[in-house]
Amino acid sequence: MPRLRLDELLEELQVRIDAVRGTRDRVHSLLEAVLSVGQELDLPQVLRRIVEAAVVLVDAEYGALGVIGDDQRLAQFLTVGIGEEGRAAIGPLPSGHGILGELIRHPEPLRLKELSQHPASYGFPANHPPMHSFLGVPIRVRDDVFGNLYLTEKRGGAEFDSEDETVLSTLAVAAGVAVENARLFEAAQYRQRWLEANAEVVGSLLSGADEMSVLEMLVDRAQRILGADLAVLTLPEGGSAERLRVALARGRNADTHQGLVLSCEGTFAGAAMLGGELITSPDVSADERVTTGPPRWSGLGPAVAVPLRTGEGVRGVLVLARAAGGMATFTEAETEPLLAFAGQAALAMELAERRRAAEQLALLEDRDRIARDLHDLAIQRLFATGMTLQSTVRFVSDPQGSERLLRAVDDLDETIKIIRSTIFGLRTHESAQALQGLRVRVAKTVEEAVPALGFTPSLRMEGLVDTDVPGEVAEHVVAVLGEALSNAARHARAGGADVVLVVRAGTLTLTVADDGVGVPEDGRRSGLANLAERAARLGGRMDLQAPPQGGTRLVWSVPLPRE
Repeated sequence: MPRLRLDELLEELQVRIDAVRGTRDRVHSLLEAVLSVGQELDLPQVLRRIVEAAVVLVDAEYGALGVIGDDQRLAQFLTVGIGEEGRAAIGPLPSGHGILGELIRHPEPLRLKELSQHPASYGFPANHPPMHSFLGVPIRVRDDVFGNLYLTEKRGGAEFDSEDETVLSTLAVAAGVAVENARLFEAAQYRQRWLEANAEVVGSLLSGADEMSVLEMLVDRAQRILGADLAVLTLPEGGSAERLRVALARGRNADTHQGLVLSCEGTFAGAAMLGGELITSPDVSADERVTTGPPRWSGLGPAVAVPLRTGEGVRGVLVLARAAGGMATFTEAETEPLLAFAGQAALAMELAERRRAAEQLALLEDRDRIARDLHDLAIQRLFATGMTLQSTVRFVSDPQGSERLLRAVDDLDETIKIIRSTIFGLRTHESAQALQGLRVRVAKTVEEAVPALGFTPSLRMEGLVDTDVPGEVAEHVVAVLGEALSNAARHARAGGADVVLVVRAGTLTLTVADDGVGVPEDGRRSGLANLAERAARLGGRMDLQAPPQGGTRLVWSVPLPRE
């Protein structure tokens, strides 16, 4: 009997020694996990290490970490124990229903022997591995619940015990500290990137860079800093707040956005434009605010639209979107500096507008000076010369000599009329279009076609383009030129083009020639028919020629009204 009693005591001692060793090993494992989690500062890596350490600590087969979004649903869901093929077979990641949502609604440790017996259990989707035992604990960052740790299927068929719950809760506390540190580090990095980008933009503005270059830089920097797969800059079409034109598109599906003109109503950018405030969407491809326009958001998920706002109003909208199933939704830490950065874009546009106004004012002042000089100096000298020639006629006995002198006097009179017409054109201040004049508008139309063409067409203008061409005809000329260059960019595959505008003998002739492939016999001609109709409406005609050397020559000619 004494020997049996001794054996029992030794066995009990061995069991307790094993338990102490197990506890010691578990404490060591917990300390190692805490150190491993705390050493990392990159937030995605921190989250991955947390869930991997949790699986090892409680000896679970499956583990997951769900990050709670602003809408109290799962914005991120990281898993351990299920491979890529398994995740693909299961389908979309959970959003926070069932047991997962129970822990979101009641952020307290939850331990279950059988998942399916809980009232909140919805069951599992098809191809989901079987799961029975469950342990979940919240991860708190200060006073806020950042997310939850979910562990299932304790190895060996056992259930999770109170010690597992204690260990996991301890890891969750350390995880909260690690997440907070990673967030602070991430915020510091964001601030540094935004400061560098702001400095770059301010430097470009001060150096006098053109508006489009600054806007391209802003779009590129915002897309890169926030890791967006698509960046779209939209501007009011024709100064109207009802329609938006996509001025820049970079990244995924950019071609489907570039050049679109859309209504503010029924578009994601329009919602930000009309509201004047930053808006976000967890899934822009299914956003209820997107109801108009062609399909263009396929494969994209989280999105943010930020208005380019100044004291005078909203000048445009910048939209950034990430691929579906990739990074999480845009957080407040990301969008807060974006709003200030978008203000730089609005500032760039305002400065460019004021610079153009100043240049226009300088141009008008220069025109006034030239007009005064022509009137006060050139015309007076021509008058004096004409009078001298007229007084000289009576001293010339040769009839041919007299005729030549009188013809010279008539030429001087005609020259004086031309100069007066030019002075009138220089002093025209009726409208914004008149301020620019047809010459400026034609040059601007050619310049705007350069990005689409891939080269700069040559431009030549002859005659009194600004003074002899009425406003109605000028509108048609600009429209015809824009359509002709657009056709060349889309269909001609040309390497060069020539634009000639001639006003002579009461006729305006616009010629656009390119060295492309020509117009196919079976090609669409609806655009050309419109150009011919414009010419016919003004009493003119349009000819489409195929030069021997190849390419296409469009000749658009209309008569000008006589005074």
